[in-house]
Amino acid sequence: MAITEETKLEIYNKLKKNLEYFAPPMVSKENPTKTSFELIGNKPVPYGYTKKIVPGMFFASIELCKDSVTLHFFPIYLDSKLNEYMPSMIKYLKGKTCFHFKKEEQVDEKELQAVLKAGIEKWKELGYMK
Repeated sequence: MAITEETKLEIYNKLKKNLEYFAPPMVSKENPTKTSFELIGNKPVPYGYTKKIVPGMFFASIELCKDSVTLHFFPIYLDSKLNEYMPSMIKYLKGKTCFHFKKEEQVDEKELQAVLKAGIEKWKELGYMK
């Protein structure tokens, strides 16, 4: 069964509400035309092979897609122990950092809050936040 636009918006808004809770200290950016929202660290850091200074290290983003709502959560790429914070949500992880949600009940807010908090601690530990 295809996901409806209403369901996608409910999932998006649920995820966005949880991410917004952490801005500040994280820096948020929203693109209403693409219906996307992202968080980055609050400290300029060198990034990539050239060590170019970026305004903040990418942390997480959400986006409406054709058949799902995606959550990209970069800290999980750097520390797989973060998987332990979301036992029911981990089955929606496709690839290394991207979760695909098609039903609102797939997003467990308690797990999401716990993993976001742990991810922020990881960002502080790595020097990506003040």
